[in-house]
Amino acid sequence: MPELPFSLIALSGSTLLDAAAMMLAFFGFLFLGSMLLPGRRITGPDYDGKSRIYRSNGLALFLLTMVVGGLAQVSGWFSLSVLYTHFLALFVVANVFAFAFSALLYYQGTRAQGDSPRGLEGFFYGVEGHPTWFGVDLKFFSYRPSLIGLALFNVSFAAVQYETYGELTLAMMLYQAFTFLYVLNYFHFEYGMVHTWDIVSERFGWMLVWGDYVLVPFFYCLAGWWLVHATEPLSPVAAVAITLLFVFGFWLFRGANGQKHRFKRDSHAKIWGKPAESLDGRLLVSGFWGVGRHLNYTGEICIYFSFALTTGFASWVPYLLPAWLVGLLSHRSRRDDRRCRAKYGELWERYTKRVRFAMLPFVY
Repeated sequence: MPELPFSLIALSGSTLLDAAAMMLAFFGFLFLGSMLLPGRRITGPDYDGKSRIYRSNGLALFLLTMVVGGLAQVSGWFSLSVLYTHFLALFVVANVFAFAFSALLYYQGTRAQGDSPRGLEGFFYGVEGHPTWFGVDLKFFSYRPSLIGLALFNVSFAAVQYETYGELTLAMMLYQAFTFLYVLNYFHFEYGMVHTWDIVSERFGWMLVWGDYVLVPFFYCLAGWWLVHATEPLSPVAAVAITLLFVFGFWLFRGANGQKHRFKRDSHAKIWGKPAESLDGRLLVSGFWGVGRHLNYTGEICIYFSFALTTGFASWVPYLLPAWLVGLLSHRSRRDDRRCRAKYGELWERYTKRVRFAMLPFVY
């Protein structure tokens, strides 16, 4: 059984201060990069249904961060294994930050908007749709420390395994390749995120803040954490099967999102070699969207199952993440349906008769 990445002794005043310093330096670096790095300006809807300009420079920021981290690791100036040894301290500090940041957003929002949600609802769901500091949209920005932090934790697991055993297992190499491609592709497609549920339909409060700064970086890396000391060899057959699952999930996840984005930009765009077909020019029924209403969610679940499967079946712990996502995305698909039924009315009824299944054709 792999050993824990921390001990209770490690949670001391000095480690908490070290963790706070690392986290503030990391957030500061990403925030300054978001302000200063050149990037494509994209127009998308905001929470109030108006148009909003976003700066999409996340890809450059992600690559810059990984290059700096890689150079620091290779030169010996800083070992990314510190993220592994300080995992618990960083987790505690991240939670403190999430609550403090959410309280600040609540205070700022209630001062700016007299009719804003108050009390627990305002704190939990947020007050403002798009709080902005120094020209940086905080909700759009927060995906960056979330996913770049996840990527750095994942790399730190590889660093610890190599420093401990002198090599990387096949399972660890597959996990690193899968997770790096997943995060890289997110930032490559960052311009499409302005049309997602969180950006368009949610206010920015504790729910999203905690999800971005705690849940994703610390929970979504469970499989990588487990792999550090899991030296049981992965068979070539298993490696091929897991890779095929990842490729299938990636094709489904990114393909569905890409089709939707192309349709939003051009209702006559070609999908699977043919002009897009839609209902009244508003709801896409071509490609993946003619098969299922939320196959992008299904693809994402397949991706995370491929992450977990690299660990084998020695423990149920790495499977907590895909199990969580099954529940989360199934619930979100129902929320999406309710919101769309309210928005489109009779057109949505026609759409659900045309596209009967949500996430799993012929089943659900």
